[in-house]
Amino acid sequence: MTRTEAAERATPQGTGQATTRAAAGPARASGPRFWTTRRRDALTGYLFILPQFVGVALFVLLPVGMAIWYSLSKRNVFTGEQTFVGGDNYAALTHDPQLPEVLLATVLFSGGVVVVNVTLGLLLAVLLNRRFRGVTMFRTLFFSPVVVSVVAWTLVWGFLLQDNGGINGLLGSVGIDGPNWLQHGDTAMVSVILTQVVRGVGVNMVLFLAALQSVPRELYEAARIDGAGSRTVFARITLPMISPTVLLTVIVTVAGALQSFAQIAVLTGGGPGLSTTVLVYYVFQQAFEFNDIGYGSTLALMLLSFVMLLTLLQWQLRRKWVFYED
Repeated sequence: MTRTEAAERATPQGTGQATTRAAAGPARASGPRFWTTRRRDALTGYLFILPQFVGVALFVLLPVGMAIWYSLSKRNVFTGEQTFVGGDNYAALTHDPQLPEVLLATVLFSGGVVVVNVTLGLLLAVLLNRRFRGVTMFRTLFFSPVVVSVVAWTLVWGFLLQDNGGINGLLGSVGIDGPNWLQHGDTAMVSVILTQVVRGVGVNMVLFLAALQSVPRELYEAARIDGAGSRTVFARITLPMISPTVLLTVIVTVAGALQSFAQIAVLTGGGPGLSTTVLVYYVFQQAFEFNDIGYGSTLALMLLSFVMLLTLLQWQLRRKWVFYED
């Protein structure tokens, strides 16, 4: 045995490994890393929601905050002067002689739009949920007004509803003397409601169509085997199964009706009198026609409160009439 072999045998087993590690450099400090998988995923999520958060902050939270500040002050839009008045604008709500009539017109318009729009949308969806020749064409026909500009759509209907317009011309061809639709209070309200409904019913129709097509066919087959009629099937199967969609359409339609502005502004300008002056148009009049930014902001906050309260009320009532499949 040589001296070299004897030295290698005499060296402990771990000494060579320690020498190799020492030559490779100091060991990396042990401990938890900062950029863990969980933190990286959280950062990715925050980056994805950042554009939406910035949009909400700039176009929702900031305007609402400014409206609250303006409602507590009196502002002159010509000179830029602003005076803090506290709750004077809110007290003025109780002394506004026009506000009750405006609120009544708002209730009539919103209620009419919601009832007719949701009912007609569901009826069209049921009719167009069948297989027949040309069903795609009819679906496209009823949905096409949704993509048309609101102002262009309203201008066309303004010409049709004039005293010598197309609607009265059509009625005259069958011997009916039509009224001046936009110059009488009752017919003016009916006109703006129908104009709004015809343009927006396509959205609810598509939502209801999607809901109807998701109802399991097995339920209908079982009901037919049990001898259930069409009305019973619709009331006991179809309506409960699509009730979440009904809730969605009602909430969306209520919020949209309370914010309808272009139809009123173009068709009637709130007239005749205050018969079609809904709250959102009254906000515009006070703030930009009468240059009372403070009172207009107060009315805008009232409108926001109505939308939020109605949405919350409908959401709370969902447990009583919305069916959720387990």
